[in-house]
Amino acid sequence: MGAGVRSKRTAGRRRTHRDQPMSEINVTPFVDVMLVLLIIFMVAAPLLTVGVPLKLPETAANPLPHEQEEPLTVSLDAEGRVFLQSIEIPDEGLLPKLRAVLAERTTDRVFLRADASLDYGRVMEVMGALNGAGIRNIGLVTEAKIKTAADAGAPTEAAN
Repeated sequence: MGAGVRSKRTAGRRRTHRDQPMSEINVTPFVDVMLVLLIIFMVAAPLLTVGVPLKLPETAANPLPHEQEEPLTVSLDAEGRVFLQSIEIPDEGLLPKLRAVLAERTTDRVFLRADASLDYGRVMEVMGALNGAGIRNIGLVTEAKIKTAADAGAPTEAAN
């Protein structure tokens, strides 16, 4: 089945349009596969976030630049339970677990996520435990505050 070879059927006659090889690529299966992959990623992407549901406090601070390594996250839920990434850790097991994890990492940065309804003293207890584990680079995670027209320049009652 060579490109320039005539078959016995077409040996004596001219080649017609039907005898020409098809040179167009059928992209319909490619588009179908891409749309299926797009839907799969759209459904799976929200499930890839850190698994401890918290109501974070809001702030107007700028976000930190991203790093190459996945950040180590310590979370405190509304009941005060401590989670390392998404695994619940008892208070007495936090220090040894943190030391073991940080010995294998290239950076000592830890992000602390705490529910906004949590007592400030409980957050400070966990920060003290992080400090006791030798962690000096602690980032507090908050939600970005949405600026409204009232926040942009209108004076508040307390300013008057």
